[in-house]
Amino acid sequence: MSELENAERLDRRMITMTAVLTGSIAVVGALVVGSTLISSGTPVALSVLVVLGGMVAVLGLSVGVDYIRWRATTFRLTEERLELRFSFVLNRRRSLARDRIRTVDVTASPVQRLFGIAAVVIGTGQHGESGESEVKLDAVSRERAHQLRHELLRHAVDTESRTADGTIAELDWRWAGYAPLSMLTPALGAAAVGAVANVASWFGDSDDVVGSVVTDLLIAAALFGYITVVVGVLLAGAIGATLLFVEMWWGYRLDREPGGTFHVRRGLLTSRSISLEERRLRGAEIIEPLGVRLARAGRVDAIATGIRDGGQGERTAHKTLLPAAPRAVALRVVSEVLREPDVASALTSLTPHPRAARSRRLRWALTPVVLVFAVLLAIEIAAGDRIAAATGPAFGGLVAAVPWVFAVIAVPVAVLLAIDAFRNLAHGLSGRYLVARRGAVRRSTALLQRTGVIGWTVRQSIFQRRAGLLTLVATTAAGSGAYTIPDVDVAEGIAFADEAVPGLLAEFVERPDEAYAAGLARDRER
Repeated sequence: MSELENAERLDRRMITMTAVLTGSIAVVGALVVGSTLISSGTPVALSVLVVLGGMVAVLGLSVGVDYIRWRATTFRLTEERLELRFSFVLNRRRSLARDRIRTVDVTASPVQRLFGIAAVVIGTGQHGESGESEVKLDAVSRERAHQLRHELLRHAVDTESRTADGTIAELDWRWAGYAPLSMLTPALGAAAVGAVANVASWFGDSDDVVGSVVTDLLIAAALFGYITVVVGVLLAGAIGATLLFVEMWWGYRLDREPGGTFHVRRGLLTSRSISLEERRLRGAEIIEPLGVRLARAGRVDAIATGIRDGGQGERTAHKTLLPAAPRAVALRVVSEVLREPDVASALTSLTPHPRAARSRRLRWALTPVVLVFAVLLAIEIAAGDRIAAATGPAFGGLVAAVPWVFAVIAVPVAVLLAIDAFRNLAHGLSGRYLVARRGAVRRSTALLQRTGVIGWTVRQSIFQRRAGLLTLVATTAAGSGAYTIPDVDVAEGIAFADEAVPGLLAEFVERPDEAYAAGLARDRER
């Protein structure tokens, strides 16, 4: 790569931002260290000298590092490539072909927004080591960041894509009501209790604090009932989930821009601008956690090359095109994004799976329940008498009832979840897309572009063979890389795979006339 002529530098305001941030932290640290030194008997003059020297050293080091990074980093955008160079002691150069660029994301933290700068992350869609899959320009001016986003994703605009440009979805604040229905709510509630315990531990012995919190919770449960305590924890989690939704999706808007690029803008404290080329799109996925699904809502994620689940550098939120919203809105967004008008009708006419699949899900759901019940019962039988002797007959009776209470609660829940999982099993075709639906606690409906399927994997366990079932796995270069259709009838599943992607399974499909001819040939040989 030649020397970078007419190259650009990062924005110099990054140095000022580092100086302000480091200076603020250094002042707080200086006050703490200074008060500690003075209280320990160190002379005031010496304390001031040590504190000021430390502040100058920390501030000088931080600002110096950022100055070197600003001075030594240059980049240039040509018609074919993005070129980046870091030249200080050792030279590091990188060059990305523009046709390999999959995503361009612009983010700005609250402090960066205050200084008018932003970070630009250019992704290639590969998952190499040591950050080789992306280039980060941190930081450039916000105006230049958005210019780079447009320039890097610029393509010839045809008439069809121009007529379809426009806003697909905008934030409706009523959607915030779905945030507390996610599985994140109880986790946030429990985290709130833990955070209170941690803060309280700063002012006393941690063991005493944790014990006090547990004791207070037990006392509250005894006075007000366990349900009241659970409601309090869930209420704290619901408030946290709602605030998190507000921060993440403030100002949300999904647009299709000229040239066939989807643009998602969102974020309150940290603004995010995420771009995805339509030509990289291989489908969409409707995600419906149990609580959200009961409210007839769902989230829409993109299935696209360059945005894969798992691996290093995973940014799950970057593939979300629509937060949890009413199901009608989610279906409309999927239809517009995929340019497939019959999505809603296709999802109502999917092919259900055989009843043998229901039996398998019932077994899977009840097996762990039976194992846990057996363990609890064994503990009660082995140690029940000793527990009753140590704690009294009343508490011993409660311990003896634990396995049976668990069974009374867990068995119906497991059966209902298994039946729901069976009812959600379905597959079908919708124009240019194949549809695969599965899940109970988290139902997922994937619409995968049929031309994006590069292979089928057919799996069949011994138990599936006895039940006449098999599992189909559609392999693709986008999204999670594989989408599963479990426990489908053998003949129907093979026929579906062959119809969805003609030719991939042609040599394994035995047509009726071919089967008849093969039978006649075998009869002649006999």
